[in-house]
Amino acid sequence: MFSYITRFFFKTMEIPSKLSTIKHISQIRHYTLTKSATNYKIVMVRHGESDWNRKNLFCGWFDSELSPKGAEEAATAGKTLKRGNYEFDVAYTSVLKRAQDTLCIILNELEQTDVPVHTSWRLNERHYGSLTGLNKSETAAKYGEEQVKVWRRSFDTPPPSMHADHPYYDRIVNDSRYADGPCVGRNFPMFESLKLTIERTLPYWDHVIVPQMRLGKRVVIVAHGNSLRGIVKYLDNITDETIMNLNLPTGIPFEYTLDENFKPLVSMKFLGDEETVKKAMDAIAAQGKTK
Repeated sequence: MFSYITRFFFKTMEIPSKLSTIKHISQIRHYTLTKSATNYKIVMVRHGESDWNRKNLFCGWFDSELSPKGAEEAATAGKTLKRGNYEFDVAYTSVLKRAQDTLCIILNELEQTDVPVHTSWRLNERHYGSLTGLNKSETAAKYGEEQVKVWRRSFDTPPPSMHADHPYYDRIVNDSRYADGPCVGRNFPMFESLKLTIERTLPYWDHVIVPQMRLGKRVVIVAHGNSLRGIVKYLDNITDETIMNLNLPTGIPFEYTLDENFKPLVSMKFLGDEETVKKAMDAIAAQGKTK
């Protein structure tokens, strides 16, 4: 069962000639909400617009602040959840402050500031390697829009690696928040594809978040475009090709209803005005185009 925006996403993307995405999804999953089933709900939010989002820069593991617009988006997300009478028992976010600040604003709006918050680098944005700090439109003008789309949205093609002479290398690698891991030279990334991002995000989902949901905890995750895209890909079994067309908007909550096996009954239900969500998705997609 899909929301309007989710149906729009599956309808408008490029699909294999022999089998449409919608048919593929429906063949994988035919679920019906039943009173006897054990259902779990989880809310996810991509952080509000960051200062580097506003400047259209590749951000990745750089610790950008929220922009004023991003703070407003976070407050709106909190108000939306409050109108829906959402209550949470536990929250998860990355170690990056644009996600943490978004979560803080949301919990303030909900008047639920006592909710325990857990942070992990495994929920960080993907590492954009040597692209970090570059303007997306200027990079598209230099390398072509299609190449930038591949770097931004493809499943298994990573951006070029970040090396020690990169202007943000020391600032990222020597950040005290990574003192306990990941370890440089072992699992500290110098670049990441979506595939690599999923490989470090899904263990956290499976071994930390899901067990809390099994206990009946009401969970909210505030993270990043690609760490959340990875979870969405996993939950909805989205193909490697199809995931290129998914752009998650900043600051708009979306909800999943999962069955007893943590398979979606309701997928990616955005808690926002349909037109607003679509415009926000289109704006994210346009970031990698030349001006």
